[in-house]
This record gives sequence, C-alpha cells and structure tokens, in this order.
Amino acid sequence: MLMFPGWLKESLRLVPLPCKSVFWSTRSLILSARHPPFPHSFLSPQKTLGSDFSSLSFNKQFNASIHSLLALSPSLLCSPSFWKESLFSAPCLSSSFSQSASLFKSSHSCKSMDLSNVLEVLEQLAPLSLAEPWDNVGLLVEPSKAHLVKTVLLTNDLTVPVMEEAEQMNCDLIVSYHPPLFRPIKRLVQRDWKQRLAIRAVEAGIAIYSPHTALDSVNGGVNDWLIGGVGSGNVSVLSQALSSSPLIHKVEFTVKNQEELDIIRAELRETAVNLQYTTSRSDSDGHNVCFTCPDSKLATAVQTLSQYATSTKSLTILQVNKPPLPGCGQGRRSTLNEPISIATAVQRIKVHLGLNHVRLALGAQHSLESQVTTVAVCAGSGGSVLQGVKADLFITGEMSHHEVLDAVAAGTSVILSDHSNSERGFLSVLKDRMAVHLPDSVSVKLSQKDRDPLEII
Repeated sequence: MLMFPGWLKESLRLVPLPCKSVFWSTRSLILSARHPPFPHSFLSPQKTLGSDFSSLSFNKQFNASIHSLLALSPSLLCSPSFWKESLFSAPCLSSSFSQSASLFKSSHSCKSMDLSNVLEVLEQLAPLSLAEPWDNVGLLVEPSKAHLVKTVLLTNDLTVPVMEEAEQMNCDLIVSYHPPLFRPIKRLVQRDWKQRLAIRAVEAGIAIYSPHTALDSVNGGVNDWLIGGVGSGNVSVLSQALSSSPLIHKVEFTVKNQEELDIIRAELRETAVNLQYTTSRSDSDGHNVCFTCPDSKLATAVQTLSQYATSTKSLTILQVNKPPLPGCGQGRRSTLNEPISIATAVQRIKVHLGLNHVRLALGAQHSLESQVTTVAVCAGSGGSVLQGVKADLFITGEMSHHEVLDAVAAGTSVILSDHSNSERGFLSVLKDRMAVHLPDSVSVKLSQKDRDPLEII
C-alpha cells in the first residue's frame, strides 16, 4: 500500500488526466516547482503561503508528473528524503511547504471522530456477539447530544478516582473492561455509587462502553494474552464460542404426491415460511421432503404440516448445531512446547502481569520443582470455566476456597493473581490495536488511577 507523509496524505489529490503520460525526471519535477500547479486544497488557505502561491495559475503538468512517478517509481514518493531534499529544497517552496505541512497537521489533529465510528472499531476488535448471555456489554451510557470523540480513556474498572481522572482530561469516551452498570436499574439516585458515576458521566457528556467477556472470548483477546505469559504452546479453547447466526431446525416429513407438496408449499409461503427443500422418492411412491426452518418460523411450519395426516405421522424435527468460531470462547488450555517448573511459571506470570506477589496452591504431590506441561487459564474469576479441566496448572484471578481445594486434590496447582490483575495488563494491547484503527486525532489513554482494590502487604 502506497504511503505518503502524514500531512501530504491528508491533502494531496491526484487527478486522472485524459492525456498521454509524460514522464518528467526528478530534476524536471523540481524545476517545475518554481511555478507549481498545485490544487487549491493542497495549499489552502492561500494567505499563509505567500504571494508566489496565491498568484499561480494551476495546470495539469504537476499532476501528470506525480502520476508518472507513481507508475515508474512509487517508492520515490514514499520517501521523506524526496520531499525534504528534492521538492522542498526549491528556495521559493521550502518555507511555504513547511508552513503548509504544519498547517495541515495541526488542522488534522483538531478533528474529532463520531462516537458511532469509534464504537464500530471497538466491535471489530471484540464482537459483542461473543459475550456471555448473562453479561452486559456494549454502549452503557450515551450522551444525548451528537457526540464527537477526541479522547478515550481505558480502564479495567470505572471507580470514583477513574471518573475524576476522566473529567479532568475532558474525556469523551470511557472504555471500562468491566461493565459499571451490570444489574437492571429501576432508578438513578445518588445513594448508589455506581449510579452516581452514571449520572456524572451523563452530566459531563461522557459515553461509557464495556467489552468484558467479548474481549475475553475473541481470538487474540484477554485469555490468549494471559496464557501467552507462561510460554508458547499448542493452545485450545475451553468453552467454545458458537456462531451468532439464528437458530435453525431441520424438518423432515413425507407427502403422498407432488400435488400435496405444492399445496403445502403454497400454505407455508402465505405464512412467510420460505420452503427451501429437497425431495426423494420413497418405496411407497410418496415423497420424502427435507427443509430447514428458522426457529422463529418453526411453530408456524408445524401447524401447517399438522393439517396433513401423512406429514404429521412422518414429521421429524432436528435442531441444527451452530458452527463453532475457531479460536473464540472462554478460557484457554495450552500444551507447552517446553515443560517448565512451577517456580518458573510463577515467575513468568508475575513478570507478565507486572506483580510482585501472587498466591500459589500446590497440587497434590507437587513441589515448586514439579514440571508443568499443560496450563489452563481464565481471566477474572475462573472457577466455573476451569472446573473439571485436566491440567498441571490453573492460572486465574480468583477462585473460591473450595474450588481451590478441589483443584489441589485433583493434582492441579493453582496461581491466583486477584481478579482484575489477570485482566488489566491487556489494556495496553487494546490501546495499541485501537490506535491502528483510529485516526491520530483520537487520543487513547490508559487510566493511571485504575488498580485492583486488594493488595498483599
């Protein structure tokens, strides 16, 4: 992909010319710059560029030269040295182009991005359809006025200190990994701290978005990042995510003849059931019919078929399993390429999470020097996801006392980092990924006030 200098990319418009290609050498192009025929948009506003530019008549030669250079040596136009040492070295252009570049860069950095466009980027990175059914993800607080975004604040938890931080930086959007609004709310009042935060966000015009378990589940998300801290290996998903496509049923039945089939088809069409079917002859000269039906239309289809004795007696309904989404789902299990000791695993995960301390429960017959070949992880609270999984080591944020006892008795060691410590480090990865998809005008920042409420002292 051809890349121009940032300010030039925003401003240069190459115009197709209905004439023969004319190749100018770099030297000719430099000479032509003494009377450059740039488009108005490239140099506007003209008053900042000097009288030499404002009095020039535009022509097609410069555009033709650029097109020719693109065809013969596109890398030349990608080179900063070309613009700096060649074109910008022209005496009458050096100062003006410097002003123009600064002008365009400054103008571009002042632009904002519509909230809906930022949300599209977030959903591309972690589709909300991957979230667990019980979760509350997506846009949780939306300002009433048209909302432009210049500053995004990433946090693991939206707390009072984080909200104060957001207000001080004039934040437009808070992306809180954990949803600050989780349970249904019947009223917004000041006596509940989470409701107070929601009210403050509305009053300040700050949107709030949460990806939570969608970010856990997505391929390359929180759980993949967490298990990567132990070492490379063959990684699989513990609880496989399935396609979010509507539930479909396979319906099979028999009709006496083609005439009856045509009648049934017509009746189903009247009830908005589009019958895409296959038929085959049976030994009794009837027709075996098979079609797929969305869950929302199944009852209507069955009611129609029940009017026909042959169809009713032979009716079979099977639910079609949704296809799995490779690499997506809750929890991960890795068979390490190179076995490591439990002590090494502890040290690696501390470094990966940026922690001085973690909690360790050694499995039955385990010591710090015991070898770890298989590791299972679940970001946050992993007791339910890890239950029954066969692995030498579990890594998660928290498990209940009895869940740890069960794992130890089964010969699995357990590392606990505390809930949010198993998740927070991924925010820097999310920040970098967002930066790739967002313009430079949108600033993405990590909260400096966000931290796990528990400390080991």
